[in-house]
Amino acid sequence: MTDLVPPTVFERYVAVDLHKDYVVVGGVNARLEVVLSPRRIELEAWPRWSQAHLRKTDALVVESTSNAWDFYDQVAPLVGQAVVANPRLVKLIASGRVKTDKVDTLSLAKLLATGFIPTVWVPPLEVREARGLLAHRRRLVRNRTMVTNRLQSVLQRHNLPAPAGEPFSAANRPWWDKLSVSPTEQLRVRQDLATLEHLAGQIAELDDEVVRLSTQAPWADQATYVMQLPGFSVLLTMTVLAAIGDVTRFESAKKLVGYAGLGASVHSSGATHRTGRITKTGRRELRWALVEAAWSAVRYHPYWKAEFERLARRLSDNKAIVAIARKLLVAIWHVLTEQVADRHADEKMVATKLMRWSWKLTDEQRGGLTTRQFIRVQLMKLKLGEDLTHLKYGNMPRRIASVEEVLAVRPELRDTV
Repeated sequence: MTDLVPPTVFERYVAVDLHKDYVVVGGVNARLEVVLSPRRIELEAWPRWSQAHLRKTDALVVESTSNAWDFYDQVAPLVGQAVVANPRLVKLIASGRVKTDKVDTLSLAKLLATGFIPTVWVPPLEVREARGLLAHRRRLVRNRTMVTNRLQSVLQRHNLPAPAGEPFSAANRPWWDKLSVSPTEQLRVRQDLATLEHLAGQIAELDDEVVRLSTQAPWADQATYVMQLPGFSVLLTMTVLAAIGDVTRFESAKKLVGYAGLGASVHSSGATHRTGRITKTGRRELRWALVEAAWSAVRYHPYWKAEFERLARRLSDNKAIVAIARKLLVAIWHVLTEQVADRHADEKMVATKLMRWSWKLTDEQRGGLTTRQFIRVQLMKLKLGEDLTHLKYGNMPRRIASVEEVLAVRPELRDTV
């Protein structure tokens, strides 16, 4: 989501062109006169220079790059206003035939002085760390997929059936070791299997950390509201929450849909008005998580299954599932902003999902609650399942703690009843 910075009177409007090893800094005043000539400063010297020359009467802008957030953290306390510019939109506004670091810096400073800087939201540290963790997991999963594809290709080249069960499990390692292939190919197979084993351990460790984060601030208060929706596992819930950040910055569900890139592109000029494909200009991992959840929702939840079938009668399956993903995102905006249960929630399905979430948690992460108490606490938060006392999971009925049992160990929750 991008906003324009309204013009505010500062003594100087300073722009920083941030590079890997250096910055170029320059500034103008409110009359767009150059008051700080563009100069190159090595990054190692920047902290000392900024402490000596930046003032509380300055406004400062830096373009969003891979290390812009840490840079923002350093300079924000030194100036009266600090913003991060959207580089794609700045390029559209300030593109010119003469392009140098010094020209770019002064152009950025003038846009800031005139209030034409399209800014991006600066996520707090906990959001950045969650996004970084989840991005790292996605990279490892991609690596795992590449390795499994290579091993599958070995089977295809030699016209071999895959071993029984999980093809790449430790139990099937002797089967792979006995493959009748060349020594060179056997070496590659052995190393790919070792890589898979190594990646499995790393991904499992990351999954444990994602689960832990789901019980920590600021995610704990939000996770239940998203996870109640069909299709959202702990992983998908945390992916959505980290991508959204602070939901209150989206004044409407439509704004959030646009941020995700799930809104339809529009061409409207004169008598012509048509809509096209989704824009895909938002966060890619948010779209991925929503589509993954949508496929699960239409498979297991009666309401979403019926919605998908209705849409699929006039759209292709892929377009229909994107429409379901968009509807789920609208539902997410409502349940997060209003702190309510989803109007299509199935109490037993929600309670079952809460039980599976609880099983992933340690006693400490559950706050000392048992699984049945944890389920009840979350249902109380959602104001769901007041009369629900048992779940059937497999062939075993599982009891859910009563409200009275929970209040006996958590009397502070009495106001939520």
